[in-house]
Amino acid sequence: MNGLYVVLNIVALLLLLAIIFVMQRKHISFGKRVFTALGLGIVLGAVLQLIYGAGSDVLKNTADWYNIVGRGYVRLLMMIVVPLVMLSIIQSIINLEKSSQLGKMAAWIIGVLVATAMIAAVVGITSATVFDLNAEQIQAGQAEQERAAELESTFGEIKDMTAPQKILNFIPQNVFEDMTGARPTSVIAIVIFSVFVGIAVLGLRRKNPEQAAAFTNIVNAIYAVVMRIVTLILRLTPYGVLALIATMVATTDIKGVLELGKFVIASYAALIVMFLIHLALLAIFRLNPATYVRKVLPVLTFAFTSRSSAGTIPLNIKAQHDSLGVEQGVANMSASFGATIGQNGCAAIYPAMLAVMIAPTAGIDPLSWSFLIQLVLIIGISSFGVAGVGGGATFAALIVLSSMNLPVALAGLLISVEPLIDMGRTALNVNDSMLAGTLTSRMMGSLDKETYNDKTAVQKDIVL
Repeated sequence: MNGLYVVLNIVALLLLLAIIFVMQRKHISFGKRVFTALGLGIVLGAVLQLIYGAGSDVLKNTADWYNIVGRGYVRLLMMIVVPLVMLSIIQSIINLEKSSQLGKMAAWIIGVLVATAMIAAVVGITSATVFDLNAEQIQAGQAEQERAAELESTFGEIKDMTAPQKILNFIPQNVFEDMTGARPTSVIAIVIFSVFVGIAVLGLRRKNPEQAAAFTNIVNAIYAVVMRIVTLILRLTPYGVLALIATMVATTDIKGVLELGKFVIASYAALIVMFLIHLALLAIFRLNPATYVRKVLPVLTFAFTSRSSAGTIPLNIKAQHDSLGVEQGVANMSASFGATIGQNGCAAIYPAMLAVMIAPTAGIDPLSWSFLIQLVLIIGISSFGVAGVGGGATFAALIVLSSMNLPVALAGLLISVEPLIDMGRTALNVNDSMLAGTLTSRMMGSLDKETYNDKTAVQKDIVL
């Protein structure tokens, strides 16, 4: 009988996907299709949970089938991330008119990412304090205890690493290993390798311009093919969003959310405040925040549902260049850097809130200036190399908590609401990378203001 229910649930998803397909055939805009998919997914997920309950076998089996569309789409994006990051960085360097622009571009992007991460840490500390969050208020069940043991095990692998050793992990030893995403710092390692390739080509251009030109033509040609693959995959975004959000809503532990409701509210309050700070920064640089929000919402919607900053890189780059008028090289670099550096949600707000929550259990006053200054500085430094996929926040939290000499196991108390919070964190991470690209392009004088202010300037080639 359960099998029949699963089949009916699959049919329900297929019918909703058919609605999105009809909208696509009628050339309804990409943004409208994404938000329609989001709404349909929420309704479908809510109905499924209401009928079967979050922990039922029917929903578990249904989720497996839904994941073919949802997680399958994320896998397609992850498939193209490595070649896209490599070619994007290499192309952005070798197509620079002046090699001196590279240092300025990278400095601005990294500067914005790290600076906003430190601001986000202050926001997280403030939110945890205002909502009076304390780890001692949370009861640990079996799931929480198992998660704590898992974190302790993971922590055992990194606890003996010094700060220089952690930095050393960023440097690639085997770029082919990093292409498989084998390490949490794989993306940043690929970026470093790609920067070396780009700089080498610039040097070759002075000594052997013919070979440099040949290599540049090959890179540009391959990049064009990769971007075409990206376009084909991104056309599937509404379908992926629908399946992802339906699965998320259907399987969310409502009881756990209600029990940790204060932490969820405090987390989203901090995320919203930081998003508003992002918009304020745009206004300071004389860019219309409302125009920005309208153009990036489809990207943030996917980031929210997929919980993957790295998986959002292709959509991120396209939106920056096509919708916001960001220069291509800046868009490439900011999207790639932003997937691993300065993530405001995962690497700043989350570990900051955890540190404030856990500090009292270790007999530490979380509001002492020595604790706060140390926490903000550590978050700024440790915001490098956070994995851009679901779970990256755990890696960041382990680094911060261990650096502050706080018990890492208590982070496992939030396992029941982790996915729900991670959705908002990922959206903020992606927004930060887009903000870095936009502000960098603005400061370097390469921002196409006409495109930025044009309400019709959207990702044209993925609308159809």
